Amino acid sequence: MNGLESQVQRIAEPIAKALRLDIVDVECHGKGAKTIVRVFVEKEGGVGIQDCEQFHQSLGRALDVADPVPHAYRLEVSSPGLDRPLKQRKDYDQAVGLNIRVKVHDPVQGKGTVIGQLTEVDDRGITLQVPVRKSRTSRRVVLEWDAVAQTKREIEW
Repeated sequence: MNGLESQVQRIAEPIAKALRLDIVDVECHGKGAKTIVRVFVEKEGGVGIQDCEQFHQSLGRALDVADPVPHAYRLEVSSPGLDRPLKQRKDYDQAVGLNIRVKVHDPVQGKGTVIGQLTEVDDRGITLQVPVRKSRTSRRVVLEWDAVAQTKREIEW
């Protein structure tokens, strides 16, 4: 997270908490008047348009007062969607039992991506049950946090 994203996160957290929302991610892209500040929020039971509107209005006022972006910018607020990256420990905790796709920094058995059911999350990393190809069995794969580059839920249609 860069400096602007961290500032926006600090300003947004108490607003989100007051509205019973959780901030999933903050992204800032562009330069000058083309800057986009994007905040992803969620809550138990799902985020509706009214939640996003209320948070957008409150955060917009707070950002205007704090002025972390010294020029014109566009503020966007949305829910992250089902295929959003898992970033925080609580994201992983909530995904236990689900299938996930993990991109790793160093290939595991020659593969840069591991797909399997998330079975455990702890301070060291995550554990998955990964299906063995051309077999009805699976194998246990343990990944330390340092090995994980990006994780998303594996959506099955």
